[in-house]
Amino acid sequence: MSAQQSSLVQDLIEAGIHFGQRSAGWNPKMGPYIYGKRNGIHIIDIKETIKGLLLAKKFLTKTVAEGKDVCFVGTKRQAKAVIEQRVGDIKMHYVTERWLGGTLTNFRTIRSRLKRLEELEAIQQSDNFASYSKKMESQLKREKDKIFKNLSGIRGMDKLPGAMVVVDTKREVNALREARKLGIPTICLVDTDGDPDLVDIAIPGNDDSMRAIDVIIRELCLAVTDGKSARSIKETDEASGSGSANAQGGPRRSRRTQYRADDASAPAPDDRETAGTEAVAAKPV
Repeated sequence: MSAQQSSLVQDLIEAGIHFGQRSAGWNPKMGPYIYGKRNGIHIIDIKETIKGLLLAKKFLTKTVAEGKDVCFVGTKRQAKAVIEQRVGDIKMHYVTERWLGGTLTNFRTIRSRLKRLEELEAIQQSDNFASYSKKMESQLKREKDKIFKNLSGIRGMDKLPGAMVVVDTKREVNALREARKLGIPTICLVDTDGDPDLVDIAIPGNDDSMRAIDVIIRELCLAVTDGKSARSIKETDEASGSGSANAQGGPRRSRRTQYRADDASAPAPDDRETAGTEAVAAKPV
């Protein structure tokens, strides 16, 4: 194990990632990820947590490097502040207030509401609703605040994401179902009372600890940053490659056409070329 992985394991243990739910409310599907039981509480196998986290990081780096975006979903109180800060720093999309039904499956309507938000913000910036009556001003402000509260984290998402990161399968089951319906890969922090079958890559761990969520989101955001770096390098290489191809890919001219017809310095034609020309001229049409 490398020093970096050892430091990661230490951070996860200190954050309490291995503490699951009470054994009375566990999901039997989480059996392979449980190490044991202590004082009526399941203990999650930290090896399985590291395995899922490393697999998720590798997948996210590859997905972002291919030019796709990632949407983070976590509406529970412990995850909201962490996601807004971490994901906001890497300029990705997130939902922390409430998952609106049809956010993915009815994406066109969501985009129309975001356009409405831009219209209301433009009105507020121009005259601060001074041209409207008091009643209409109150209604427009309330509408703007509601749209901003629910959709501000995905206002820059002009296409469906290439992957979704979710905290708590039980709370965000609607988001997971929409992603499954559209074929969007999902990564989820799953506690011992969750269903790992709902996600593509499960990271078993405590989804009630703010510190544990912070460590997981921090590592996944680092993977997204690595993917962005790889994407920018790839785009730079492609741009330079196409530029050199355009510079060298123009129509090639024979050496003879580089000279004027009356230029005495033009080289004499090759005998094989002359013979070929005469043969073509002698061929009956």
